[in-house]
Amino acid sequence: MGQGKLKSVLVSLTAVTAIVSGCGGNAGSGGTASTSPSPSGAPAVSANYGDTGGIKLPLVDKPTTLTWMLVSDNANLADSMVIKEIEKRTGIKLEIQAYSSQTFKDKLKVIVGSGKLPDIFHGLTQQEINKMGGQGALTPINQYLNELPNFKKLYVDDKDNNWVMKSWSDDKNNMYTWPIYGLNRDVNHGFLYRKDIFDKLGIKEWTNTDEFYQALKKLKEAYPQSYPYASKTKENIFRDWAYGWGIGGTSFPAYYEEKSKQWKMAYTSKEFKDQLDFMKKLYNEGLLDPEFITDTDASWTAKMTTNNKSFVTFDWIGRLDSFANQVKAATPDYNLRYANPVGPTGNVRSLPKISNFGIVVPNGKNKELALKLLDYLTSPSGSSLVTMGIEGETYKLENGKPVYPELKDLPVVDIKALETKYGMWLEGMYLRPDKRSVYYAFTEKEQEAQDKINKAKKYEPADPELKFTDEETKTIADLRSSLDKAANEFATKYVMKKEYTDAQWNEWLQSAEKLGANRLVDAYNAAQKRYDEAK
Repeated sequence: MGQGKLKSVLVSLTAVTAIVSGCGGNAGSGGTASTSPSPSGAPAVSANYGDTGGIKLPLVDKPTTLTWMLVSDNANLADSMVIKEIEKRTGIKLEIQAYSSQTFKDKLKVIVGSGKLPDIFHGLTQQEINKMGGQGALTPINQYLNELPNFKKLYVDDKDNNWVMKSWSDDKNNMYTWPIYGLNRDVNHGFLYRKDIFDKLGIKEWTNTDEFYQALKKLKEAYPQSYPYASKTKENIFRDWAYGWGIGGTSFPAYYEEKSKQWKMAYTSKEFKDQLDFMKKLYNEGLLDPEFITDTDASWTAKMTTNNKSFVTFDWIGRLDSFANQVKAATPDYNLRYANPVGPTGNVRSLPKISNFGIVVPNGKNKELALKLLDYLTSPSGSSLVTMGIEGETYKLENGKPVYPELKDLPVVDIKALETKYGMWLEGMYLRPDKRSVYYAFTEKEQEAQDKINKAKKYEPADPELKFTDEETKTIADLRSSLDKAANEFATKYVMKKEYTDAQWNEWLQSAEKLGANRLVDAYNAAQKRYDEAK
């Protein structure tokens, strides 16, 4: 789900594109009539479209056009089910400006620079958005909360979610970004193991770090030429394992320590040294593939799918079935399964409930109507339309799951197929995905992964999402890349070189300080202080 990282920032907003005549300056002021315009402009009786969360349909009493720039390869969106149904329900005709994910960033840069903005678009960073908003180019959502019941309920009234109003707003507490709620699956990555080999050797799945180590030792004894643990993530292995040692997070290498309520530096922590010491032990005993820092996707795949090479790894849950399908002819009993976490905390990463794609509404004459459309698409009714379709027309429910009769000949009905056929799941348009959607239809192995972590609640607490000053942002950007590079180089040598011991660790602590480790953490703690003091 790409977001454009653009340097171009709009200085002043000019004309907003494509306004249909007759719309008028207050066209979006909230029609609450009981009739909605059909595509021809003739009134049509309002239907029951499910739970709209309190926003009334249609949104206008005259045919109105809005422009929306988003990511899609579908060239026929104007004729798609979703776009036509949105017009039927709301009275809004959408002119979609669609660009492929490969070209979207460059197109957005040109359009933002020109000032001729669509009524809705996404893809800027939060810093760029707040700068544009402060210059008057974007619409502050917080000024229209009384007209946006779904936004208000989710992001203002809900104490678990209203941090976005502090973290994403600008210095004047104006909020310009429309969030996406509930997009992420609960579990998407973790340790994977060859259950068929474990069962053959009578090895039980580990439940703690020592059992993990003992399992790898037994695998090595049974297959002396093997390297039981293989990795393809190169230096990211240090970040991926960090959650199990309590130092992981979306801001890695900075992490928030819940006990002290302070941000700290993972690369200089005792926990990081403990993690490296454990990896070093695995490496020295031939339990960790010596090519763990250089393996490509292809070489790693060969090791994980060839018998007696490697049996344990860390990756995406989709691999559970794809590897089995890949080797089913040669190895019909191949059974890759999601394993318990490794590390003292026994936790995996917490994926955020709220995602930021930088969805914004320019400060033009259609701003209120555009916000209301986003609010409708955030409602259960709107989200179901965009990510499920229309029950009884595009899909029917079987055992609580959608089945698409028109797509019955496809080998897999995924969100790409739904985008192509119906204009569903358009990046930038799905704002609150329906959990019944095919995107959350797990295979048996993937569901086991969800259940394993959810039942045991093995999630590392999510770190606060902070709002930084320009100076703090620059400090973090300037320091992080050099710290990452130096830390990855040190960690690799520490694991692989026998002569690297406590003396080299102490030297690294001094090097990290010279590279600005404490200054980076200071920036986080300064932002945290403001966050804690904000009401």
